[in-house]
Amino acid sequence: MRDAIQWLRSLIFVGQIYFMMLPLGILFFPWALLDRRGANAGCKAWCHWVTWTARWMVGLRTEVRGTPPTDEVLVVAKHQSFLDIILIFAAVPAGKFIMKRELMYAPILGQYGLRLGCVPVDRGKRSQAIKKMVDDVAKGRQAPGQLIIYPQGTRIAPGVKAPYKIGSGILYEETGQDCVPVATNVGVFWPRKGIMRKPGLAVVEFLPRIPAGKEKETFMSELEEVIETNSNRLMREAGFDPDGVS
Repeated sequence: MRDAIQWLRSLIFVGQIYFMMLPLGILFFPWALLDRRGANAGCKAWCHWVTWTARWMVGLRTEVRGTPPTDEVLVVAKHQSFLDIILIFAAVPAGKFIMKRELMYAPILGQYGLRLGCVPVDRGKRSQAIKKMVDDVAKGRQAPGQLIIYPQGTRIAPGVKAPYKIGSGILYEETGQDCVPVATNVGVFWPRKGIMRKPGLAVVEFLPRIPAGKEKETFMSELEEVIETNSNRLMREAGFDPDGVS
């Protein structure tokens, strides 16, 4: 019975957060069209709405640990569900993403993404996006801010092993920017698929930065070690054993 009630509360919660995209998107849209800061403010308002309603609707509290960067860096994060996107974006002053090109044509959402400085890419052509981004950074066309990327390329369920792709290493090497790794346990409470949201404390943690200038292979090895080790620590803190998943 308790699970059924939690599922129903989760259904209402999920429905209302997606509904709130529309009024908030419309409210901030004129400002967003005129100024990137308007798009940033609108997206952050929605992120704060999500975390506020999660606390009292489904008992899911959130916490950001460490020091979010304010300069131009690569933010390379463990990706378990939509919640880590929300928490990371809300924590940095000018976050931007690599996004699927088809999202450009979504009403309001596509315009917000472009105004934030997100980079649209064709499905399956991530390498071309990386090359274009490196070229834009070199020529000063890229909007300043924190580029948020996911080294495993997609959402990975807690305890599941997946390789780290070389794209993060290429961006790190070619842009010459520091990297701020981010660990998380959000997938324990907010799964990559499904409706159920579990009560507890979901955390994203900004870890000590990896300075620019390291060899790509060295960087990739250090990045994976620090993100996986700290994500496993946060998952254990949440009562989930990442080593117990087959």
